[in-house]
Amino acid sequence: MIAPVNDKGTVKKNFPQVRAGRRSLRLFASSRECYQIPRQIIIGQDKGERRMDLGIVGRRALVCASSKGLGRGCAEALAAEGVHLVMNARGAEALTQAADAIRAAHGVEVTAVAADITTEVGRARVLEVAGTVDILVTNAGGPPPGLWTDWERDDFIAALDANMLTPIALMKTLVPGMIERGWGRVVNITSQSVKSPIPVLGLSNSARAGLTGYVAGTSRQVAGKGVIINNLLPGIHATARADALDAGVAKADGSSLEAARAKRQATIPAGRYGTAEEFGAACAFLCSQHAGFIVGQNLLLDGGAVNATL
Repeated sequence: MIAPVNDKGTVKKNFPQVRAGRRSLRLFASSRECYQIPRQIIIGQDKGERRMDLGIVGRRALVCASSKGLGRGCAEALAAEGVHLVMNARGAEALTQAADAIRAAHGVEVTAVAADITTEVGRARVLEVAGTVDILVTNAGGPPPGLWTDWERDDFIAALDANMLTPIALMKTLVPGMIERGWGRVVNITSQSVKSPIPVLGLSNSARAGLTGYVAGTSRQVAGKGVIINNLLPGIHATARADALDAGVAKADGSSLEAARAKRQATIPAGRYGTAEEFGAACAFLCSQHAGFIVGQNLLLDGGAVNATL
């Protein structure tokens, strides 16, 4: 029997309403009555909220560069869905604070590993602690901006190591286990620049485009084995990276930081920067049971900044 719900999503008047948590499948009206509700719906005690059950409660995720910014947003969103986390970042203090906050807020297991994921030593340490992983979110800070005349071979090697070869190495290590278990999700945080190159970010353009090509082929080879790989392409979000780029624009223009930010916001049809929370929500969906038919895609989260038909 389905609990009667009105057109606003709340339980109809006079129907006994009992709080249902994320994992609940039933509403008990009395000791003798049990009302089934779909897993996709959670009826809140106060607001009658509807939520989609992403079907990943109890899964284990490795989220890279997750002490702040977009990585933190992804970690928060996954934890809110009942996913246990292995969080990684270089800065131990910020990482510990983030892990403690998420653990307290969502009641999931959170293991923090301070290490540079872009190095072989750091990667080995993270993978040893992570163990069996169902969900992988790759992420690393982008290389510095500049002009095409500024970059030498070593600059490109560093960019490739951080933003192309590291995600590939993580996938090569963790995807075989996902295939063996018949289920897995990989989300790579790349950049809108793979759709529309950003002139001053030539190092990032190059490295992330290489990763995109790798994912395009690999994702289609493993999808039939239950492992889904996609990329999230952030535009400008309100993060430390955006602050640094705004400061660069201000310096180049001889303007204030506020003026530089307003100038960049004006290039976004949505009229604002994105938030880590909404980015994390998109990541959580791509990691969900509902994303099994979304394969090898590059999802823009840029407020409409990339002006393209496809």
